[in-house]
Amino acid sequence: MAAVIAGSLTAAPTPAAASPSESGDGTAYRGGVEVVRAPTGAAGDSVLTGRVFVDADRNSASGRGEAGLAGVMVTNGRDVVRTDRRGRYRLPAFDNMTVSITQPSGYQVPLDEYNIPQFHYNHLPEGSPDLRYGGIAPTGPLPSAVNFPIVESEVTGAADQSCVIAGDLQTYNRQEVEYARAGAIRDLSERHDYAGCGTLFVGDVVGDDLSLYPDIKDLVSETNGPVRFLPGNHDLDFDAPSAEHSFDTYRAQLAPEYYSFDVGDAHVIALNTVDYPCTAAADSPEGIEERCADPEGSPAYNGRIDDDQLTWLQQDLDNVDRDKLVVIAGHIGLLNYADEGSPVHQVDQVSRVHELLQGRRAVALAGHSHSIENLKTGDDVEGWRDLFGVEGLPFPHITAGAISGDWYSGEVGEDGYPTAIGRDGGRPGVVTLDIEGSEFQERYTVTGESDEVQTQLGINSPTYREWFEERQEWNDDPAGEAPELDEPLVVDRADLADGTWLTTNFFFGSTGSTVEVGVDGGPAEEATRTQQMEGEGVNVGVEYSDPYAVSQQLVHGGTLGDRTMHLWRFDLPGDLDAGGHTAEVTATDAYGREFTDVLQFEVVEQR
Repeated sequence: MAAVIAGSLTAAPTPAAASPSESGDGTAYRGGVEVVRAPTGAAGDSVLTGRVFVDADRNSASGRGEAGLAGVMVTNGRDVVRTDRRGRYRLPAFDNMTVSITQPSGYQVPLDEYNIPQFHYNHLPEGSPDLRYGGIAPTGPLPSAVNFPIVESEVTGAADQSCVIAGDLQTYNRQEVEYARAGAIRDLSERHDYAGCGTLFVGDVVGDDLSLYPDIKDLVSETNGPVRFLPGNHDLDFDAPSAEHSFDTYRAQLAPEYYSFDVGDAHVIALNTVDYPCTAAADSPEGIEERCADPEGSPAYNGRIDDDQLTWLQQDLDNVDRDKLVVIAGHIGLLNYADEGSPVHQVDQVSRVHELLQGRRAVALAGHSHSIENLKTGDDVEGWRDLFGVEGLPFPHITAGAISGDWYSGEVGEDGYPTAIGRDGGRPGVVTLDIEGSEFQERYTVTGESDEVQTQLGINSPTYREWFEERQEWNDDPAGEAPELDEPLVVDRADLADGTWLTTNFFFGSTGSTVEVGVDGGPAEEATRTQQMEGEGVNVGVEYSDPYAVSQQLVHGGTLGDRTMHLWRFDLPGDLDAGGHTAEVTATDAYGREFTDVLQFEVVEQR
């Protein structure tokens, strides 16, 4: 039987020998979806049939003696069905649907040569409208069958899993692709703890130039597990005439707009939370013009989940055991801290999603805001109440930062990538969910560092605050010499008298975390978190800034780190002796993991 693999008529492929994900004999399971074409005129156009089968010979073609797999979820993007005892399914068919399966725990769908799972088929008979980046090629009439091969896998069935969540690669050119390769991708290539769950890139895979998708696929082939994607607002076909075609090129190159998969005792849901062209309700309190982002004349978008996707989400969850952990991810976060007052950069249907997950063990993940946010159950800020009526999170929400950090800004270091310190003062990196059964712990890995590097220390003094204002003014209107912050770790008597404090940016710090500081071997005392997350508004300004981050950003470029929910301050005593001093900082996360950092600073009588 002939097989159509990844949309083109080919012979069934020979499995490759490389091994990013164990299956069967320990080699990678390579292949694609089997699409069976009917004789001309023989296919129906209202129902799609097919089967999910255990691919014993690993050739992606269903052969005699290869058993079907019962109970697998299959969807057309609206309806969700389960395969029967022979692995067969029937689904209503319509133009521009994506048919996909939910990979069951203990099984692995085939990967292509780039480690991207092959578990879906796009049906668009006439192809996409004329799009700059191509979209989906004509698929022709409805196939007589779409069959999904699968093999048994110990690594996806294990109760202990590590899932890498990677925010915003967002490469605008090939130079930035190489920055990513030298940074976070190199780190992932040296890790071997995520082979079962793999890496989920949570949108903005590229920065508007969709011709870079082949470069991204080559990039992620260096990682050591399945590579999945979901769409972001910079992955759009901006010339699409309607929302139904706005992600056609992404769909053709990478993945469905939304889908799910199982690993261990977790059910992972990848959503499309980007609405483009913006169709926010015109009768919303803010009005459509305030509900849609239009930065510098760019096409408008909004954080939104359409009705078809919500219907699918409810049916998907109806088929998931209530004792499983649900990991739900989208590019634009359901809610976030950095943009808590923006209706555009959060999801209109957040309350509906919360309702669907009520009573379940869940965690939400996102990218988009280029900030690191470890938001815990019960956390609350003013904007969520005002915009969405949400008073306290019902389960954790995590914003995963960005591989690009602050859009690859700042100085390029000797390792070949920019510092790119973010708007929250955080450094670029990735999040990992370490799952045990239906429980999880999250951790953040700074690009180029071990997991022990979790903090960044600085001194916020009157001298620093004065320089902050002067340098901002000079950057806006550069005339004469730029104000310099000489010796940022030196304070004088006047600084101490007028208020000077040590800052600890605890990148993945959260409610339940503590920071303690001991000076010169003295007893450790608790520092104060600058944002309590108790329903107040976002604190912004120099007093809430990370001095180390800002000293880099104002000089070398980047968004100012003058707001963050993971900064702690410790007031320095006013009677410190002149000379050198050492502050030892112990940051303890909500799970009791301790991280120690040291800052050496100097006190002088007068600058």
